[in-house]
Amino acid sequence: MSSEKKYGRVAAIGRFKPLHLGGAAMLESMCESADQVLIGVGSCNKYNLRNPFTAQESEEMIDSYLGPRFDNYSVLQVPDFAQLDVEGAKDGSLWKNHVLKEFGTLDAFVSGNPYVAKLLGDEYEIVHPTTLIDPSKHIRLRAGMVRLAMAQGDERYALMMPTEVHNYMIKNNLKVTIYHIPNEQHNSVGSYEDLKKYLKK
Repeated sequence: MSSEKKYGRVAAIGRFKPLHLGGAAMLESMCESADQVLIGVGSCNKYNLRNPFTAQESEEMIDSYLGPRFDNYSVLQVPDFAQLDVEGAKDGSLWKNHVLKEFGTLDAFVSGNPYVAKLLGDEYEIVHPTTLIDPSKHIRLRAGMVRLAMAQGDERYALMMPTEVHNYMIKNNLKVTIYHIPNEQHNSVGSYEDLKKYLKK
């Protein structure tokens, strides 16, 4: 671990749909506080009204913001198992085991989600994002607020995200509407066999 950094290896998981100012502040603080940062894009196997951007698009949003300044992070895709009809899906144990396998040993796991803290607290030190972020950058914002503003055509959504992310979305014509996602993909997570094939890619 670098003498200038508080942590050696840390991780966090979020959906980042889209990456807003709050999530950006968290990721930036993690990169400043640790030698190695693992960023999990959660629900990577979902593409619906609540997840209107693909995992690849979320990763590219993250890169647009962090890439120009940091090279100590990597992005992993973390699927949602909860809607699968298999053992361990409903109680979170399947998700937990996947996270432990993919993220390995960590000095800290950054999360403000009580459920995630309950699942992973016996394996990782759980650090709340507000303890890392400079108080001057604290902001109460949820991605759902941003998605709603976008869906309603409220241009003020641009004020809720980093300029780099907004520019990326404009360049790639990314929008949130109730029409731009094919009906057959709404709430689709696929079968467990499909998910296993996806994870082997």
